[in-house]
Amino acid sequence: MFNYKGLVIYQDEISSYWNGLLLKSDLNLIGIHPVGGLTGGRAVDEAIENIKRPETQALLNELKSHNINIEYEMHALSWLLPRELFQTHPDWFRMNDRQERVNDYNLCPSNKDALDYVSQRAAILANIFTPTTNRYHFWLDDHTDSKCRCHECTKLTASDSSLLVYNAILKGIKTVNPLASQCYLAYHDTLIQPSCVEPEPGIFLEYAPMNRDLNIPLSDKSSVKNAGQIKPLDDLLGFFGTKNAKALDYWLDNSYFSEWEKPMKYFTLNKDVVKRDAEFYRNKGFDTATCFACFLGEEYYNLYNEFPNIQSYCDAIR
Repeated sequence: MFNYKGLVIYQDEISSYWNGLLLKSDLNLIGIHPVGGLTGGRAVDEAIENIKRPETQALLNELKSHNINIEYEMHALSWLLPRELFQTHPDWFRMNDRQERVNDYNLCPSNKDALDYVSQRAAILANIFTPTTNRYHFWLDDHTDSKCRCHECTKLTASDSSLLVYNAILKGIKTVNPLASQCYLAYHDTLIQPSCVEPEPGIFLEYAPMNRDLNIPLSDKSSVKNAGQIKPLDDLLGFFGTKNAKALDYWLDNSYFSEWEKPMKYFTLNKDVVKRDAEFYRNKGFDTATCFACFLGEEYYNLYNEFPNIQSYCDAIR
């Protein structure tokens, strides 16, 4: 049985509409996700403004009063290390294939000063976004093939580089919340087990297999895409353990099915895939089952005059 069952929605979709759907379900977790993978710094700033609004706080407090936990999941690296610092600290940023320092994505994780700065900013962010579970999800930039290529970083895989950053984020968060844990997001090129960096106590696995085939259960090896996920997942679970292990799948992600463009498509839940995937994750020892549920808010209802079938999702993962 999962300790947490939930959904992740865009932060601009927080509304009485979603509260109504959640309060009628038996879900006990909602994740808030700022829109904007490649504009992470700006998206985080907008989320900070939104979370401070009294109406947003009232909606979140209503959920908390009904024992629905709140978490915040965001591509935060460009906020934790603002791109404008490149002018004074170019060595903090990654080196590309042409051996040029660039401030497009992420950072140079071999630079201790850069990691220290990220730790300090993570503490600031942790004072603003306070998950009821003490689990934090401050992610790297939403871009593949974006690791540093400096001499020191060539010794690291993308997964090693990411884990160095997540360790630094956790260090900062723990200065304001000693009970904090921070996810390692296994996603795109970080789905491979780290090879030479160890997780600090409090790092947990968040598994987000975006490149899977969503029409076929993850355990069905007739899909080449899905079959290729199993060994890396087992390696990750062996490395990080199952404590707090979280599946972040895409079963209800209508933004994904709509290719992130509006008007959003009509959505139909593949209940059999969700059910079999939930069994798969449970058998692997996952603590939490969640999925994105973006583009299913009020705008979706106004377009199709139909609510998303959240109860069918609940039944499938129960």
